[in-house]
Amino acid sequence: MTQFQTARLILREFDDSDIDPLYEIQGNRDHMRFTHIAESRAACATWLRTHAAARKTNGFAPWTILNCTNGRVIGWGGLNIDPFDPGWGVEISYFIHPDFQGRGIASELVEFSLRHGFEEVGLKLIGAFTMPENRASARVLEKCGFKLLRYEAALLRNYYELRGEDWKPR
Repeated sequence: MTQFQTARLILREFDDSDIDPLYEIQGNRDHMRFTHIAESRAACATWLRTHAAARKTNGFAPWTILNCTNGRVIGWGGLNIDPFDPGWGVEISYFIHPDFQGRGIASELVEFSLRHGFEEVGLKLIGAFTMPENRASARVLEKCGFKLLRYEAALLRNYYELRGEDWKPR
């Protein structure tokens, strides 16, 4: 199983043992109000497994995010092509446990994902979506170099983009 480490995170391929801790996050309607809410544990498992299976086709898929200190699952995210709506191309997606929000975890994940995508995978462009009212996620994307391009009415989200030639590693 492929695994990476950042200053505070372990990023590893999804495993079925991650379903319960990730459903704890993704099944929380209030916390996930800006993104995909899992209606049940089974729906969460299917969604996560489908994203993970795309690694074979794309060469990348989101990782399970673990706290480096204690190995606790604290989120999910990284590069992906949404297997349920692939026409939007490569994007960065993520969700973080509410106990770990506001600590720079999402920024650390996005920065690593950009480095991985541009330097190792050889991508030329990476997109991201966020609801306009999700200012915290917009700040993460902007801090990491993404530019707001437009509002996608079909998704009710703002579309951000970063081209490899414009990326400045931090």
